[in-house]
Amino acid sequence: MPIAAEHPVSHPTSFGLLSANDIFFRLTGDPRENAILYQDGEGFWRPLSTSQIYARVRALAGIFLSWGIKKGDRIAILAENRWEWATTDFAALAIGAVDVPVYPTLTADQTAELLVDSGSRIAVVSTREQYAKVAAIRSRTLLERIIVMDEVPDLVDAIGFSALVTNADNDGKQRFPDFDDRARSIQPDDLATIIYTSGTTGEPKGVMLTHGNIAANVSYSTVGIGFRSDDSSLSFLPLSHITARHLDYALFAQGVTIAYCSSFDKLPVAMISVKPTIFVAVPRVYEKIRQEVERRASLSPIKKRLLRWAIATGHKHRQSILADTLPKSAMWRLAAKLVLTKIHAAFGGRARIFIAGGAPLGVETAGWFADAGIRILEGYGLTETSPVIALNKPRVYRMGSVGKPLPNFECKLASDNELLVRGPAVFRGYWGKPRETAANFTPDGEWFHTGDIARFDEDGFLYITDRKKELIKTSGGKLIAPQPIENKLKANVLVGQAAMVGDRHKFASVLISPNFAALEAWAKERRVGTLERRALIESPAVIAEYQAIIDEVNAGLANFETMKRFKLVPEEWSLEGGELTPSLKMKRRVIAERYAAEIAKFYSDESAFHG
Repeated sequence: MPIAAEHPVSHPTSFGLLSANDIFFRLTGDPRENAILYQDGEGFWRPLSTSQIYARVRALAGIFLSWGIKKGDRIAILAENRWEWATTDFAALAIGAVDVPVYPTLTADQTAELLVDSGSRIAVVSTREQYAKVAAIRSRTLLERIIVMDEVPDLVDAIGFSALVTNADNDGKQRFPDFDDRARSIQPDDLATIIYTSGTTGEPKGVMLTHGNIAANVSYSTVGIGFRSDDSSLSFLPLSHITARHLDYALFAQGVTIAYCSSFDKLPVAMISVKPTIFVAVPRVYEKIRQEVERRASLSPIKKRLLRWAIATGHKHRQSILADTLPKSAMWRLAAKLVLTKIHAAFGGRARIFIAGGAPLGVETAGWFADAGIRILEGYGLTETSPVIALNKPRVYRMGSVGKPLPNFECKLASDNELLVRGPAVFRGYWGKPRETAANFTPDGEWFHTGDIARFDEDGFLYITDRKKELIKTSGGKLIAPQPIENKLKANVLVGQAAMVGDRHKFASVLISPNFAALEAWAKERRVGTLERRALIESPAVIAEYQAIIDEVNAGLANFETMKRFKLVPEEWSLEGGELTPSLKMKRRVIAERYAAEIAKFYSDESAFHG
């Protein structure tokens, strides 16, 4: 039986958004001086007004047309988060072109693969380094022009972004007099973007999203959040990922100021200087913030005890926090004054809305932040669904769930509990891959296979158990969902990442990439004797400590789920190392290949194992 909201609808007309271009006109139709904030070369935050954004988008769109870019042609964007990214995006969409976001962290060969597959005619890149990468593989592509956002006048055969929008703020409509008419003529069914999936288990595929897909999702995901005209948010999740891009669209449509932060490394300082009121991140960012708080506290026995006391005090008032009610007890106020406000300060001190998406947020992490006075609204979606399928809202919230489905989605569970969905935000298909497209829908083409195992509670809240393809099936036929167990392990400050293995084996095991900053502090305190990583992870004291962590998690699991063996690895898994996707999810296939020898040792005596 399909599960849907009270009044499922098929079109976003009630919210006035028919295409992604309507988001642009909603943004620029509201005169504001600080619609965007960006950092100049000296690190100072500068504003862009809605009129400046409009003029620059119009100017760039006119340039694209003058170069012969037609409706449906592809324009690639390789850049970190910055105002030029949004300008390029809106300019391409305004003329009916299709933009192709490419992660700037990809290698030259990986970039070439996407440029060739999409048939992109123009690439807009951020830096000298990105230009060099694209220039090196340009002969393999159909690229006609490369635009560089940074000022790099000495580059051969590169076009400076700033030159294309020079005087755009002052030249009226002379460059493109019928810009508005052209942008408004774009229809909901017109293709807007091709977003290549990050490929945690397979090769990337180009997800085709239409203007209507994007508009439908923005229309309904923002209802009930409670955005205000004085709100601000940091855009730091990669815009090449649909979660970050959708967030920008949603905030632009709601009149929220967006401050662009170009890298995770700059995030802590940016949060302090911008002081955002809305904070949206993938779960790994929340995990790292928690681990850093606990690591710093561990450096002082007094601070460590104080943090534990404050979190324990908060735990007694968790239900008030989850109900969005400020606790009134004297003990809570003392804990907040001495400790909890310092955790809030890590987010800039003004944040009132916290949202997590892109991957499952562990209940342990959500609970810890709730005890610290921070309620995280978890959501869920996929690139193929534009992306939000479900989202907790301030007044409709349940910790551990991903909220209720948006009103314009219908959901049902297959016989194996895989979540199937349909609605106007579901993608058109995979670029150039009709077979793969058909394989991801039910035979009648009505329902999209999300690939996620799910359940609904009695009130209609959705819970995501795990990725269907990532379930571990033991040789005894038992199914293990690894993500919840891995999240329990990562709740400990000493665990950076954890990857369970054991498919088609008698028992489960786990590879652990330590949080070495915390582990080294732990080792110093206990005078382990070495901080060299390979020696450190082989220390009997260290191995015993991680065994205790695993034993604690195992105690809450069914016997067939328990991790019988583990291995600490000397690498911190990262985006740069290739073990994580740009949205900081594990690439299980990469990890399985890289640590094949270690995994083989887990099961070398499997035939004799009776544990």
